[in-house]
Amino acid sequence: MKLAFYDMDGTLVSTNVVNQYVYLVSRLPQRRQRLSRFAKLAVLAPWLGWLELHSREKFNVAFFRLYRGFHRAWLQQWAPGLWEEVFRPAVFPGAYELIRADRVEGYLTVLLTGSPDFAVEPLAAYLGFDRVLANNLVFNGGIATGELQPPVLAGEAKAEAIRQLIDQYGADARCCRAYSDSWSDRPMLEAVGQPVAVNPDWRLRRWARKRGWPVVDLR
Repeated sequence: MKLAFYDMDGTLVSTNVVNQYVYLVSRLPQRRQRLSRFAKLAVLAPWLGWLELHSREKFNVAFFRLYRGFHRAWLQQWAPGLWEEVFRPAVFPGAYELIRADRVEGYLTVLLTGSPDFAVEPLAAYLGFDRVLANNLVFNGGIATGELQPPVLAGEAKAEAIRQLIDQYGADARCCRAYSDSWSDRPMLEAVGQPVAVNPDWRLRRWARKRGWPVVDLR
């Protein structure tokens, strides 16, 4: 058994969790709700940007607090629109072929993303993933609390999720692959024997060259 793990934002698509949230807020029925949520996002943007640079896990925890008050059914209702209007146009040209090639080689393909599960399901189906590991919002009475179910998939938690799946399938980590664009995913890439830097940021590009990892551009 061989497994191939893929980050999503920046790796397979040009969109990110902020684009997803903006799309959903823009679909809120009341103008006052939209303005209130956009204003809060604007106020928090500098702090969220700082968090993302220093800790992707802390960024995720802080960012998904913005989802507090959303109804689960409403989010699921807009998932197809999110796919059609945000994700589909953002899929990198080489993404589908990369995943298809791994399947042809006998890899079990796993999407491993910090985006919320309801948002990525249509994308995962389109790209033909065998498994999906995503962040999950906590709901109370069908309403988002603003919390995430642990573990929060970022940084070392992604690496741990990889190790658990490798153990579950009885695979050899040396024969497994991982793809990401971000320096924050270095633990994920180092958890397998065949890491690949995809559309890498400058820190990951420099590290990949130092370690002799393949560098791929899907854009």
